[in-house]
Amino acid sequence: MIHIDFFHDTVCPWCRIGKRHLKLALEQWQGETAEITYRSFFLDPAIPAEGRDFRAHMLAKGGGRVSLEQFFDPPRQLGEKAGLTFNFEKIEQAPNSLLSHRLIALAPDEKKETVVDAVYTAYFEEGRDIGSLDILLEIAAEQGLDAAEMRTLLEGTAAQEEVLGEAQWAQQQGISGVPFFIFNNRYAFSGAQPPDVILEVLEKVREESELD
Repeated sequence: MIHIDFFHDTVCPWCRIGKRHLKLALEQWQGETAEITYRSFFLDPAIPAEGRDFRAHMLAKGGGRVSLEQFFDPPRQLGEKAGLTFNFEKIEQAPNSLLSHRLIALAPDEKKETVVDAVYTAYFEEGRDIGSLDILLEIAAEQGLDAAEMRTLLEGTAAQEEVLGEAQWAQQQGISGVPFFIFNNRYAFSGAQPPDVILEVLEKVREESELD
């Protein structure tokens, strides 16, 4: 089995595209089964719990020199090629992503991928505030999770240490951007690489594992 660690932030459009590219690559992959572990990363951990105005946040991120369309057009176009929709105009809040990462961490293994996808869809297509506990509980219920149980866990500190620990580990390893992929703790690359590049990495990992 090939193990893939996927470092991402739930507010990162390139992470959503990178995840889709990975899925497309794995659908073509003829080798061993691949197991994906979703790891947390925070593009901006300084965002307060209540979030910030999205447009003001993005303009500040560009230092006032980058227009919103310059931010939005590239992921919108590449996402469309991968079958993903980005409705940036619907987003009002730039959320703190800690709660959404904790929800993913708390989801059962067999539900994690669909919960990740649901969080991405809620934010990037529907413009929902994924920094809001109530919104995340709605998403949890939509994915068949027990919303009452999840409320208790998220109102406490469940999975918080795990999530923060993953992000800290990534920082210590020099990972400065996401998406970031690690294959069998040996091969790594960053960015929303196309499926054919991911397939090449999978093949290298397979060949190396056969030599062990």
